[in-house]
Amino acid sequence: MTWGKLLQPDLVLGDSIMSLTPAILQEYQLKGLVLDVDETLVPLRERSASAELRDWVEQIRPLAALWLVSNNLSLTRISGIAESLNLPYILGAAKPSRRKLRQAVEAMNLPVGQVAMVGDRLFTDVLAGNRLGMFTILVEPVVDAGVVVRRDGWRSFEVWVSQALGATLTPPKQ
Repeated sequence: MTWGKLLQPDLVLGDSIMSLTPAILQEYQLKGLVLDVDETLVPLRERSASAELRDWVEQIRPLAALWLVSNNLSLTRISGIAESLNLPYILGAAKPSRRKLRQAVEAMNLPVGQVAMVGDRLFTDVLAGNRLGMFTILVEPVVDAGVVVRRDGWRSFEVWVSQALGATLTPPKQ
């Protein structure tokens, strides 16, 4: 598989995870979601989920098994977020390693092709999910509302490299 294919998300939402709807899960026949945490679900400094995110989880929970899988090593922070959402979690995943993603998929007892890796980063979330054969969904990062909108240099670099290698990162037409 080429690098361009490894960095190509199956779906680019072009918005936050809140735009991942039950209709999208049904359209792609997804029965499980592995969710990145930092800037996919919550801004970097948050220690619990927002009311909006808790509502989204409750809307999705009846349709899909949910697991949090984070590269973050902070047990206090990741467990607090997981507990606020009442979801199982794995921290220190070392994505793009597949090991912890495989562990979450196995715990769901679903075929890997029915589980999506959802994240905001190409070189960690999308690459790890594609390496395992998961459906991959790229979302826009959730950043702290109190912080002036910033252009993340590393994320811009990931996008530039991915596109240079042939990945298409445009959301579908509405």
